[in-house]
Amino acid sequence: MRAAMREAMQRDERVFLMGEDVGRYGGGFAVSLGLLEEFGPRRIRDTPLSEAAFVGAGIGAALGGMRPIVEVMTVNFSLLALDQIVNNAATLLHMSGGQFNVPLVIRMTTGGGRQLAAQHSHSLEGWLAHIPGLRILAPATLEDARGMLWTALEDPDPVLIFEHGSLYNVEGDLADDAGAVDIDRAVVRRAGADLSLITYGGTLSTALDAAEALAADGIDAEVLDLRSLRPLDDAAIRATVAKTHRAVVVDEGWRSGSLSAEVSARITESAFFDLDAPVGRVCSLEVPIPYARHLEEAALPSVARVAEAAREAVGAGA
Repeated sequence: MRAAMREAMQRDERVFLMGEDVGRYGGGFAVSLGLLEEFGPRRIRDTPLSEAAFVGAGIGAALGGMRPIVEVMTVNFSLLALDQIVNNAATLLHMSGGQFNVPLVIRMTTGGGRQLAAQHSHSLEGWLAHIPGLRILAPATLEDARGMLWTALEDPDPVLIFEHGSLYNVEGDLADDAGAVDIDRAVVRRAGADLSLITYGGTLSTALDAAEALAADGIDAEVLDLRSLRPLDDAAIRATVAKTHRAVVVDEGWRSGSLSAEVSARITESAFFDLDAPVGRVCSLEVPIPYARHLEEAALPSVARVAEAAREAVGAGA
């Protein structure tokens, strides 16, 4: 993410970063560490502790022709800026009769698994994926973390990027010239024939590990990474279900009213006759995310829970 922001600011003078502690401190998760020294305080701007104020300022800057990257430290703090995000950024193009685009990118950390307790472990991307006028992205790989930002900055409308906190320490090889990536299409991360595991963001690794566990039982699972949560890639969802005839949706949000519910409904609406079993869902339990490690692990989607749901789907369709 740091490399993506550095490249964006080198390529376009209109790009700047703003948010709490993004400057001298280097960001709440060290994503912007060193950028203040490289680009100076005009383009790496520490803000007051008011999400409504600095998200609103980002909207104003976007309307004025800039390309702001606004960092909201964790997703729960976005609740303090919902009026700006939902009532302004998402609606200004419509309410101006198409006269005013808002080319704004808002980055925020999402998800549990780091013992940050109930207020800092939310997965609210499904909420904001409900809102017309916003594009919602959830990178799950090094390539997407590196490449989604520039594509998002080229979008004339607001884009929200949800970065799962557990992924910041993921290591791997990435080409120095790794470039922008397509943000319109879901991607099959593991091909399979017996079952589709549909997921995104921080639960991609959970689904891939579950697929490996299922392979030991002779179940060949395909894993689809949604990548974009609004708009959803309906064609890719239909294609994987048509191929495997069974689906389990893995979503770290709570089950009731979740993104997994939307994906499940779309499968039922558009691919019902391809199904050999009911669509399964694995979500966080319907509780505030606990602080204690063993309780947090029990509340979040796990490899064991995903594998169990997959076995049920395969058994139901046998």
